[in-house]
Amino acid sequence: MLKTAFVAARDRQRLQEIAGILIGFGVNQVVDRLGLRAIPRLTWRNTPAVDVTRLSQPERMRRAIEALGPTFVKIGQVMASRADLLTPQWTEELGKLHDRVAPVPWDVIRPQLEADLGAPPSEIFSEFDTNPLASASIAQVYRARLESGEEVIVKVRRPGVQKIIEADLRLLSHAARIVESEWPEMVRYRPHEQMRFIANGLREELDLLNEARNCELLAGLFADRDDIVFPKIHWEWTSERVLVQEFIHGVPPTDIKRLEEAGLDRVVLAQRGTDAFLHMSLIEGIFHADPHPGNLLAMQGNRLAFVDFGIVGRLSQRRRAQLLILIGAMLKEDADGLMAVLLDWTGGSNPDLTRLEAASQAFVTRHNGTTLNLGLVLTDFMTMARENDLAMPTDLAILFKGLVTADGVMRQLDPNFDLFAAAGPTVRRTMRTRFSMKEVKTRFEGLAAGLYGAASELPTLVHLMLVRLKQGRVTVEIELKGMDKLTRGIERAAARVAVGLVVAAFATQLAPKLMEHGTPAFATIGILVLTIGIGWILLLARNR
Repeated sequence: MLKTAFVAARDRQRLQEIAGILIGFGVNQVVDRLGLRAIPRLTWRNTPAVDVTRLSQPERMRRAIEALGPTFVKIGQVMASRADLLTPQWTEELGKLHDRVAPVPWDVIRPQLEADLGAPPSEIFSEFDTNPLASASIAQVYRARLESGEEVIVKVRRPGVQKIIEADLRLLSHAARIVESEWPEMVRYRPHEQMRFIANGLREELDLLNEARNCELLAGLFADRDDIVFPKIHWEWTSERVLVQEFIHGVPPTDIKRLEEAGLDRVVLAQRGTDAFLHMSLIEGIFHADPHPGNLLAMQGNRLAFVDFGIVGRLSQRRRAQLLILIGAMLKEDADGLMAVLLDWTGGSNPDLTRLEAASQAFVTRHNGTTLNLGLVLTDFMTMARENDLAMPTDLAILFKGLVTADGVMRQLDPNFDLFAAAGPTVRRTMRTRFSMKEVKTRFEGLAAGLYGAASELPTLVHLMLVRLKQGRVTVEIELKGMDKLTRGIERAAARVAVGLVVAAFATQLAPKLMEHGTPAFATIGILVLTIGIGWILLLARNR
């Protein structure tokens, strides 16, 4: 099956490697359902270090993903946050995936870095530590100093990683289509849509210029605040494969001892971090999608710095409004509001409404009167969606992942931290603005303008339709499912359309001409023809 679907011959070697790794780790369900055993000349380069027969299916999959490389690790990390799609056994195991890999030797990195900088690093930097500060699946980070004395980090994309990721994305895109066609029970998860969203994110992360732009965009949102810090980008040496930015001195929020030694107020830091994240996501619609402890630094003066902007989430204004309503429903313990938002988000599904209503009420009851733990609340919310055969939109899943991660960091800073309580003022203030009379008036004015524009085009459209009718060029395109059940209905519909067009033509073109003559006989004939036409349509509708 895959052999015929994956038509790109250039990816054949990578497909063989993927199949070999999955078979080696005994991920049998995926291997068999996708027909991977039929691929010839499978290569297995790394024999599993453990007896996979002793591992559970989620454990086998997690180890196979780590062996498959950066594309699969990134996807696995995203899926670890999808409690609306996967059971706790799977999300917990995928949550163990890490993005730390053995660094590429300096001798391999140096030629690419010199080509991108246009000169050897020694000619641009007064100091350059060739031992990487960090090494991940897509890039490695080095510490350096400019000739001006400013400390910077130099992020370098790993050589050859783009070719591997692009091959993986092509294969996975085909795999998603196969899953949708071969596994009807998976259609509700929208695998191709999910894969497209993840692919776009990975391609953005590969482009370090995009990361630099994200940094400056988010920094601009806080230009009037000095308590939220973003690194300065050095554009003269930044390109698609190299990012040079300010080195920020700070303390990780999980290092409690160093925070106390520095005299930093953990409660204030937690509040400021929450306020910044909510401002980005709820108000501006663009947010840091991976605010884990390594991407946040506490600085003197209780300032908080954000770093690493490879993954940035975006929310439309409509989605932000829905999110505000959801948080408001949770704060007010409104089961009906909760259910309404969930149905709006998953409009393509057809859930059992009675069951969903009971689940929404049970959700509100479980979290009533307690200090809300955001991580537990959101996980419970997505579990409710999964149990009712609903799948969350991908952009919201990314936001929820960011919210859960941010909540975990803030709780380490302040064990008594309640993100919902902290979010309350921001939510209420934003909702007052979003749903104020002024905003409602603006929306109605926009709606009225749109309706007026449509109405003004109606005579032209009717006239065009009549011209086409006279020329015999009117065509109707209908997408049919179950042709055998619809044949007679189509015949009746065609008759109604024909009669309707004739009546409309008479009412809009011929009748006014007749009335201009002022002759009662013409007026009587016109009314009679119109009445007969309307009666015929009603009779056809009654007999359908």
